[in-house]
Amino acid sequence: MLSSINFIRQSLELHLFFARIMKEHSFFLQAGFTQKNSRLIHEADIFRRAFDRFLADVISLSNGVVSPSVLQSGEVITPFTLKAEMASSYFTGINIAIGLTEAEKGLMGNGLTGDNTVLERRVYVLNERSQGLVNSLLQFKTRILSDVISCKLFTNNYPLLIDHIIREAKFYFSMVQRLQNREEINLEREAYEQEAFWNRIMAEHSKFIRGLLDPTENELINTANNFGNEFDELTKEAKEAMDKTIPISKVTDESLKATTEISKFKAQGTQGLIECKIKSIIIPLLGDHTLREANHYLRLLKIFEKTA
Repeated sequence: MLSSINFIRQSLELHLFFARIMKEHSFFLQAGFTQKNSRLIHEADIFRRAFDRFLADVISLSNGVVSPSVLQSGEVITPFTLKAEMASSYFTGINIAIGLTEAEKGLMGNGLTGDNTVLERRVYVLNERSQGLVNSLLQFKTRILSDVISCKLFTNNYPLLIDHIIREAKFYFSMVQRLQNREEINLEREAYEQEAFWNRIMAEHSKFIRGLLDPTENELINTANNFGNEFDELTKEAKEAMDKTIPISKVTDESLKATTEISKFKAQGTQGLIECKIKSIIIPLLGDHTLREANHYLRLLKIFEKTA
């Protein structure tokens, strides 16, 4: 049974990471529709604003509560987030709430002590609210994907990218559900599940980057392609570890090395996009988005490495 303190802390840490991811998914969908689909643009905008409000409430409860390691990991915000938001807002005309990023810059980590009954109740309600929001967004994404693959709808987003963000929403929903059930995390089981999930995500990020770079960016295309192949292999190995074919510690070590390298690649890429040094059709916020996901996975891998 998860303690009150861990329930509060883990819930808020999860939302600080994933609520921002969900609001950006809504932004990417919104920016990817054509003028014909103004209704869908409006729907995506409603979701984006709803997650803005949700994230604002998460931030207000998180100061002095969440772990310093999470705030320092680069998964909540990176040194590029604010500039990536400003550039992406400029390019799309969509008003991104950069005040949330400014607020997150000021967050301090700490440990909870004493009676936290009121905060625990507020976090429980926040978790319920997140599940309602994520479930609604999930239905929207699923409808979009169905229309795209049946050629009823055109969008600038790859079908695989839409499927990718559906899986991330489902993963977020399931993690909140486990917290609401006060489920104690089994780190060994978690390592199998998380590494299989995130290695696939890293592989797909690499393929998206490869496909969105200008055809003249040969070196970057080759690097992205190599990362895609490497993480495809690591995804396969993580699944083999689930079947006890190979030890999970081997997969963790290899995943840690690969994720460290792809995090550096994404950081350099995001900076290059912001500074207009890379030719592509990658919106700068997508670069920062994938960087934060790599940083989140890195923090998890370091935890799994210690327990292996």
